[in-house]
Amino acid sequence: MVDVIIMKAVSADNQRHADIVRRSLDDNGILGLNIVSSPGAGKTTLLEKTIADNPDIKFGVIEGDVFTSRDAKRIEKTGAPAVQLNTQGSCHLTAEMVENALPKLKLAELDIVVVENIGNLICPAAYALGEHKRVVLLSTPEGSDKVLKYPEAFAGADLILITKMDLASAVNFDMQVVLDDLQAVNPKVEPWPASVVTGEGLDRWYKWLRNQMEK
Repeated sequence: MVDVIIMKAVSADNQRHADIVRRSLDDNGILGLNIVSSPGAGKTTLLEKTIADNPDIKFGVIEGDVFTSRDAKRIEKTGAPAVQLNTQGSCHLTAEMVENALPKLKLAELDIVVVENIGNLICPAAYALGEHKRVVLLSTPEGSDKVLKYPEAFAGADLILITKMDLASAVNFDMQVVLDDLQAVNPKVEPWPASVVTGEGLDRWYKWLRNQMEK
């Protein structure tokens, strides 16, 4: 049974709650990730594959959606614990929401807590959740022009994954446009191609996760 927590976003005092979340993660030796993308970029699918391919890593997932518990149910099928946060209209999660969700997870038993944020490249970019790293996904069907259209989302990324690379040629995705635009927005981060279908880039992603856990 998935716990569904219905909460409303309040921007005031967000950083205080983010600091509490970070301390909780640090006290338990947990890597905290905040995954951000547009709807349909493949966040949940990537998490399902990542959890399945790395059985020695203990994941806990906080799923953010406006409505439904479908994504949390998908994660639970992998064997990882999941908590569903429903905002019922708000376009992003806040640190307070994550703080209130953490007790639903057995932190002492986990290595990584992943927050899958609301599908949106605008609102989530402005709210720290106490994460150690922010991962932004850009799927090829969205087009190559999104970096400059949503600069704040990509400027705050510690890692950028270009997902659904198996569809790149079919949708005329131009990686060079993304590379050029990132020079203006976030030149320190190189976007990594990835595909859950073909497996492209997954080993690199898994190695990155393990390296972050060791820091």
